[in-house]
Amino acid sequence: AGTIAQTTNNGLGVAGVAFDSAIMPLKVLGGDGRGSVAGIANAIRYAADHGAQVINMSLGGPLPSRVMAKAIEYANQKGVTVVCAAGNESKSRIGYPAANDGAIAVAAVDLTGERTWYSNWGDQLDVSAPGGDTRVDKNRDGYPDGVLQNTIKLQDPLTNDYMWLQGTSMASPHVAGVAALVNALGVTQPAAVEALLKATARSKGE
Repeated sequence: AGTIAQTTNNGLGVAGVAFDSAIMPLKVLGGDGRGSVAGIANAIRYAADHGAQVINMSLGGPLPSRVMAKAIEYANQKGVTVVCAAGNESKSRIGYPAANDGAIAVAAVDLTGERTWYSNWGDQLDVSAPGGDTRVDKNRDGYPDGVLQNTIKLQDPLTNDYMWLQGTSMASPHVAGVAALVNALGVTQPAAVEALLKATARSKGE
């Protein structure tokens, strides 16, 4: 949520990609990071029915689901762009729901624009975005090359802090934020949003 819409120009912390956008927070995973396909699909439909323009899903798994695919199709038909994390298994296949038709699958790149060691890739990949790599400090600024974000502390949800994070879950909201900006320009149909994102992305020749 912060990567997409965190307040900017306030002298504090970091800035969201589309900082004037509004967030519709829908919780589909438990504290252990697990959730049901039905719960996620219901949230997609709820968002589509209640005015969402872009859905970000920083979640995924290895198996396809017709229920999930139909929910994404439903959102697309309602004019909602769906953006999903490609997965962090360092495999040449995209996880689900990112691999579904109608979803924009997002891989992670590092500080130099190269695919990170953990990111999935494959034929169903659509675009890549900053995902961070907390194992290195390539720009030598004294901090790990993660995505800096204000969030709750692990194992201590009543406390928040700024932390360096990594993953396609960090990359996906960067693209969702850009999709929100594209929507603000009047390009609202999901296929057109995806086409514009691909047309304006820098090719790495892969």
